[in-house]
Amino acid sequence: MSGSRYTKMSSQVIEKMENELAFKGSCQDLPLSSSYEAAMEALSSLITRQKRGDRTPVGGKFGKLERMSIYLRILGLEEKISGLKVIHVAGTKGKGSTCAFCEAILRECGFRTGLFTSPHLIDVSERFRLDGLDVSEDKFLIYFWDCWSQLKENVSEDLPMPPLFQFLTILAFKIFISEQVDVAIIEVGLGGKKDSTNVIKEPVVCGITSLGLDHMEALGNTLGEIASHKAGIFKPQIPAFTVPQLSEAMDVLEETAGGLMVPLQVAVPLDIQRWGGDTLSLSGDHQLVNAGLAVSLCKCWLQRTGNWEKLLEKKQDEVAAGLELPPAFVRGLSTARLSGRAQIVHDTPLMFNGSADTSENSGELTFYLDGAHSPESMEACARWFSGATKANKTSTPLSSPPSTSFNVLNMKSFWGNGCLNYENDCVQSSNKMSKQILLFNCMDVRDPQILLPRLVNICGSSDVSLDKSSKMDSVDSLPPHELLYQDISHCSPTDRNFACSAVMPSLPLTIKWLRDCVKENPSLRLQVLVTGSLHLVGDVLKLLRR
Repeated sequence: MSGSRYTKMSSQVIEKMENELAFKGSCQDLPLSSSYEAAMEALSSLITRQKRGDRTPVGGKFGKLERMSIYLRILGLEEKISGLKVIHVAGTKGKGSTCAFCEAILRECGFRTGLFTSPHLIDVSERFRLDGLDVSEDKFLIYFWDCWSQLKENVSEDLPMPPLFQFLTILAFKIFISEQVDVAIIEVGLGGKKDSTNVIKEPVVCGITSLGLDHMEALGNTLGEIASHKAGIFKPQIPAFTVPQLSEAMDVLEETAGGLMVPLQVAVPLDIQRWGGDTLSLSGDHQLVNAGLAVSLCKCWLQRTGNWEKLLEKKQDEVAAGLELPPAFVRGLSTARLSGRAQIVHDTPLMFNGSADTSENSGELTFYLDGAHSPESMEACARWFSGATKANKTSTPLSSPPSTSFNVLNMKSFWGNGCLNYENDCVQSSNKMSKQILLFNCMDVRDPQILLPRLVNICGSSDVSLDKSSKMDSVDSLPPHELLYQDISHCSPTDRNFACSAVMPSLPLTIKWLRDCVKENPSLRLQVLVTGSLHLVGDVLKLLRR
């Protein structure tokens, strides 16, 4: 959210905020500056500037979880958290999707839901959902300034202000408790054992999504070490579910569960032929695994809160026999949403010179956005993109720290013929020339030479090795549009021939270049895969929204 209308808040809004604060009896006077921008500036001051994995303490004499407990005590939330009926979810990939499925299912079951996820793609309010919608600006500001002012009054050398993620976690608890949600679905930020969300002592049920080698700088270099961190959310005798894992990870999960007397079960991936709906709302075969876990978590939550029998009614025998899911489950799985994961955005009509060009006057520009950033999720992204472009599917567009430069790579320079052989069929049927573009960026803690080959291996017919020494220097000008029409037979990253690739000076100029290309050629269809980083995906979505 940005723009002049957020610079100052109206007297009516401030009065409304003050009245609600007074009514709740839990907030002090609002600061004089209550604008959204002021809140964002305050949040920015909590960024520690540490690199991920840096073990340097934030400051003070308390550990992270001990500090979290003190913050919650200051806000009067420590005891109230036990009243939240929490689904707590950790994992390497699929956490956000699983949480989104859980939220939608239980909302369709008639419960007031609260969902806390990370990171946000465009606006921080995305992290907090009430009944499936991002928290409103008014409510965000009420709860933000309440938490901020109380914590500020109690800071000391031993207890500094919480860093960004800790503050946002505290804010989530404040929102969900104040809004009296029936269920709080909480996604772990990083790891599990020492994550700020692990201040939850008695969740209703815990979930562990698929595990892989990611965040190794913070969680360890082996799958077993990573699994140990994730299993840190297990609580004594609290039921937990996971998905099929590699034995190295499963052994650790089972050992940890056994020591805490945790009944751990492996959730079966959703059988798309028997689940009773048309398609999942989140695309990709890997979502069947996440959906299966969400079904198990929601069923357990309903059982432990005494709501399962009420939900089933006459469907009890059929569901117990595994013949179908309750209708509310089907509706939830069919409507759950999560921006930046297997998301398709059609950039039409395009705006040029202040007027909209229809598809008749310009080519087609479609963005396929997926925040994959681990080797396993990159494979899933490649399978999804391959299938989505083959089917030429359409979907309704849904409406972050910037990076410095972005590679725009004609995907045929990587994939050769492979899964793109269908292009001639598409051209004949639609009279448009299809070109696939890769817009890729990854954070400095990850290795593109590990991630990019996963795309190649899934979508290409030949192996490609990428040498770190083959980086190109940044450019000050945009490449000619003729880059798209290069003879791809001469493009070979293996031979360090990057005739079909370019380094762009900035992301806004990249989007402009792509739009100009389709404006210039009405017969052109550009299919742009944006992946490698959720930050990149968020930046692209923000630019497309303008």
